Amino acid sequence: MRAILAAYQGLLGEIDQWFAGCIQVAGEQIACRAGCSECCRGLFEISLLDAALLQQGFLSLTAASRDLVRMKARARTAQLQQQWPEFQHPYILNRLPHNDWEEMPEDDLTPCPLLGGAGRCLVYAQRPMTCRLHGLPHMDISGESFSDAFCTLNFTDSDPLKIAALRHPFAQTFAREFDLLADLAEKLLGRRQLELDTFIASALLIDFSALQSKDKEQI
Repeated sequence: MRAILAAYQGLLGEIDQWFAGCIQVAGEQIACRAGCSECCRGLFEISLLDAALLQQGFLSLTAASRDLVRMKARARTAQLQQQWPEFQHPYILNRLPHNDWEEMPEDDLTPCPLLGGAGRCLVYAQRPMTCRLHGLPHMDISGESFSDAFCTLNFTDSDPLKIAALRHPFAQTFAREFDLLADLAEKLLGRRQLELDTFIASALLIDFSALQSKDKEQI
């Protein structure tokens, strides 16, 4: 599992390099910076890879910070369980009816439990892939669009979809991500899966050691 997460962190580092390159190209047209927390609210799914990496960052926090974050995570997960009683450990969203969580409410402004003071992520080095990608469109170097959405604070007077320098080999990147997720699933669950999603709050409550010792047919 350690080797899988190390490989995943390397992949995330490539995403960071791409984003930094986009800032060099576009300059002030991109408002996204460390400390901006406009998108660090509400619900959005992350992969089990992200969940495991988040826990590494979480364990590096001080005891007082861990206690506060854990309290927020438990409270948030309890709220979700009121809506979805079957959302129980290991908190895999894909076990729920897909329509229940496919569209998250846009008016949910609940801060991420890992959001610290001054709008900074407490585990910035271990933040999920979606947090690193958010704000810019995801145009593959081939011209294929994986997402044409971008933060409204960015590119207020230009079209980033037309800037070729912002493109990245996303098809290859996402394929590598899925391979690593399948490797992790095989390690934990005994079978390769490509859809294993959870939320950040519930990710912090997953007992990965218990997953490895459980009856795989029950997960």
